[in-house]
Amino acid sequence: MPSSSAQQYLFERIKELIPGETSLVTAVSEVLHISEDSSYRRIRGETPIVLDELKELCTAFHLSIDQLLQISNNSTLFETIRIHNASYTFDTFLTDIVKRLALVNKSGEKHLYYLSKDIPLFYHFLFKPLFAFRYFFWMKSILQHPSFVNQQFSVDCLPSSVEASGKKILELYSQIPSTEIWNTECVNALILQIEYYREVGFLSSNKVVAEIYSALEQTVDHLQLQAEFGKKMLPGENPAHKPELFTFFYNRITLGDNLILVKTNIGDMTFLNFEVLNYMFTTDSGFCNDTYNGLQTIMKRSTIISQASEKQRNSFFNILRNKVQERKKNLK
Repeated sequence: MPSSSAQQYLFERIKELIPGETSLVTAVSEVLHISEDSSYRRIRGETPIVLDELKELCTAFHLSIDQLLQISNNSTLFETIRIHNASYTFDTFLTDIVKRLALVNKSGEKHLYYLSKDIPLFYHFLFKPLFAFRYFFWMKSILQHPSFVNQQFSVDCLPSSVEASGKKILELYSQIPSTEIWNTECVNALILQIEYYREVGFLSSNKVVAEIYSALEQTVDHLQLQAEFGKKMLPGENPAHKPELFTFFYNRITLGDNLILVKTNIGDMTFLNFEVLNYMFTTDSGFCNDTYNGLQTIMKRSTIISQASEKQRNSFFNILRNKVQERKKNLK
C-alpha cells in the first residue's frame, strides 16, 4: 500500500494526464469501478488505495509503480506495443500515436529527441505516394496482412482513415519542439525496399517507382527547409510564420537506433523501436536520465546544421538527394 504522500502524488500525476475537460473524480471512478464518493475519499487520502487499485490506475494511465513508490533496483519496466492484424491493428497503432502526441502537446514544457537510423516515422506522412508505399510495404511484408498477399502497389491502397491519422500525427509532431540526430545512412533501408519491390514486380511500372522516389526527394527537400530555418512546418506552410522548434544534428560516426526521448514537465518517456513498427516504452526516471545523458554525448560529437553550418547542411542533404537521384537514373 503506498504512503499518503505517494497516494497524493499518484492523483496529482493522473490529473496532469487526463484531458482538461475530464473530472479527476470521474476518471478514477471509471477505472476503479467505484462511486464518485469513494473516489473522492481516495483522492483526499481519507481511504488508502489497495495494491490492486494502484495496479489498475497505473495501467490505465501508463504510470510506473516503481517511480511512484521510489523503488530503486537494477531493472527497468517497459510496456510493449506490438501490432497484430486482429487484436491491435495498424489503424489502432496510429490512433494511439495521435493520443500520445496530443498528451505531449498538453504539457507546459516539452521537448522530443529523436536518434534515427531510418527516416523517422512522422516524415513518411508528408507526401502521399511515399506514405502509400510505406503503408503497402508494412502491410504486405511486415504485418503480412492477408488482403495484401496478391496485391500490387497502388497509391489508392491508402485508406482514408489511415491517411487522416498520418496527417494528424504530422500536425501534432510539427508543434512539439524537437531535436533530431541523423546519419547519411537513414534513407538506405527505404531505398532498398523500393528496389526490392521493383525487382519482384510489386510495383507495376517505372513510372510508379519514379513517383515514389519523387515523393522521397520532396521529403528530403522539406527536411532541408526545416533545418535551414530551424522550424517545423507542414508542406506549403510559410516558415516565416512558424516558431523556432527544430534542431537538426548530422552525426558522421554513429548509426544509432530508432530511439525517442520525450521530456515534459509531467515526466519523461523513452521509446525504443523494434521489428520495424513495434516499440516499447518506459517512464522509468533513471533510464530516461541515462538516455538523455547518452544523447547529449552523441550531440557533442555531431554537427548542428539547423540555422548554421550552411555548407555542411547542403552537403548532408545533397548526399541523401544524390542517393535517390542515382536510383531514378536507372529507371530510364
